[in-house]
Amino acid sequence: MRESPAGKQAGKHSEPAAVLPGMTQLDLHAEFQRADFHLAMSRPAEAARILERVVAEEPSNQAALELLARAYFGAAQLARAEDVLTRLIALAPANGWARRALARTLERQSRADDAAMHHRVADALGAA
Repeated sequence: MRESPAGKQAGKHSEPAAVLPGMTQLDLHAEFQRADFHLAMSRPAEAARILERVVAEEPSNQAALELLARAYFGAAQLARAEDVLTRLIALAPANGWARRALARTLERQSRADDAAMHHRVADALGAA
């Protein structure tokens, strides 16, 4: 099961996060969902803007990093997508999706030689 963008489900008695004044873990989750909506509506730059704040508060949240990488890729912010995917792979080296996404990001930057290794690892992990 995937970790929520806030890191875990926030209950009635959870402590607020310190992202922005007055923001709670539930607010982080709502922001994650709002960013996901923007990405689904083909507004990746807006999604990235929202997710940057979520990731700033939850820097090791893999779901938030993955969505941020997708948003950057969709907005053709390839260097930023590469940075986020590299962070995601550092957190989860066996994440086949992240390996494939990094390979495709590198290919879009005309770096096929760099992409080849990530394609091979993604293939070995069974990533589509």
